Amino acid sequence: VVSFPFEDIYIDKRHILHPLTKREQKIVFYFALLTASLGIGGIRAIVCPLSAYNLEDCGPKELLSFFNWFYWLVNLNSVVVFVSISYIQQSVARNLGFLIPFVSVLMAAITVHMVRGEMIYKPKTESSLLTTFGVIASALKTCSVRYRYFSGGVTNWLDHAKENHGGQYSETQVESTKSLAKLFPLFAFQILYRTCVMQIPSGYYLQTMNSNLHFGRFVLPVAAMNVISIVPLLILVPVLECINSCLFSSKDTGYSPTIYIVVGQLSAALSVMVAGFSEIHRKYFPQVEQTLSEEVLLVSSMPCFHLAPQYILLGVAEALVTPSCSLLSFQLVPERIRGISMHFLTLFNGAGCFMGAFFVQTAHAGTQGNWFPHLLHEGKLERFFFFLASLMMVNALGFWTIAHRYNNLNQEYTNDFRGNLSEEKLLKHEKTIKHYDSVLESSPILSPMEKT
Repeated sequence: VVSFPFEDIYIDKRHILHPLTKREQKIVFYFALLTASLGIGGIRAIVCPLSAYNLEDCGPKELLSFFNWFYWLVNLNSVVVFVSISYIQQSVARNLGFLIPFVSVLMAAITVHMVRGEMIYKPKTESSLLTTFGVIASALKTCSVRYRYFSGGVTNWLDHAKENHGGQYSETQVESTKSLAKLFPLFAFQILYRTCVMQIPSGYYLQTMNSNLHFGRFVLPVAAMNVISIVPLLILVPVLECINSCLFSSKDTGYSPTIYIVVGQLSAALSVMVAGFSEIHRKYFPQVEQTLSEEVLLVSSMPCFHLAPQYILLGVAEALVTPSCSLLSFQLVPERIRGISMHFLTLFNGAGCFMGAFFVQTAHAGTQGNWFPHLLHEGKLERFFFFLASLMMVNALGFWTIAHRYNNLNQEYTNDFRGNLSEEKLLKHEKTIKHYDSVLESSPILSPMEKT
């Protein structure tokens, strides 16, 4: 829908096919942006867990291999998009840049509809998101009501939601929620990391747009620089798979995913720091005129390939962090809430995008446009990058201090063994008491005094 309000759809230069004003075009564009974000969020939250459900009996090594190749295929698709569609949109016609994804999504929807019978997964009824929030709400309510009278008795505040502690949820449901709650620190430390990744379509995009995009007679699309950040992932995944298969046996889990996460976050911090130095370096080049989407801009004569190191470092970070976080989110929770855990990971990643927008807006407003200027050669964008790099360094060190909590990937959660075992013990204990009482009441040998 967005493609049609553009001026490059016309019969001739005097007769545009649409009568929309500029304001109406903006309304259509932002509405389409909202619907696209809803669709992308749904796809990211569902497709990956749906594919991983077939690997419930596999070990951590096989699961990490799956997530590595899953994101490898996703990024291979992104290479095609950034190279072909972005070039068509920037240099040929903007409307075609929207029509091609429209046709692709339409074909994908038809394909999914044809094979929908093989893609339906029905989780257990106890695994709903409402149950998870209900356990948390019940624990908070019971904890606040009974705090004055019971100072101990439970090892975790969520235990207040259990039936035997005055709550209304079973042992299995509460234990599942507790395992999910243990992942919240992991999710929280991904917010700032995702803020750094979102510099590609924000801060890095502005740097690239204000650099020399000419490659001989060919003008590179700005989005093509994203390919440089994807190439390290496409290379590292096969390399890591070869290393894991050669150095570790099938029973060995290899290096802990937390190591990959720490190294990846340090790589992201280094990327943003390099971006700050690149911004300083870019200002030493004289300005030249460059035409982008029929607009003439004054940009630095520095070739855009000088920005490649910061893109590469961020690509290395993505290759290490994203599959490892998905593995921990999937492996360290019971089977019944694995989908919910993956949804929370997606939710916190989205929170990182909002955090990035908040940082940009705050830096722009707080410094009167100095740290995030409209014209880069008149501001100090490098200060924003250095500030973000220092925050990311602290974030990586903070995660390193709690990384030991997520090193044990061999916990048996597949059949919710712990929760079921506790419930069985409780039921057996209740049955024993009832049986003992019935024996006392029906026994003719004991006198009333002896029964008392």
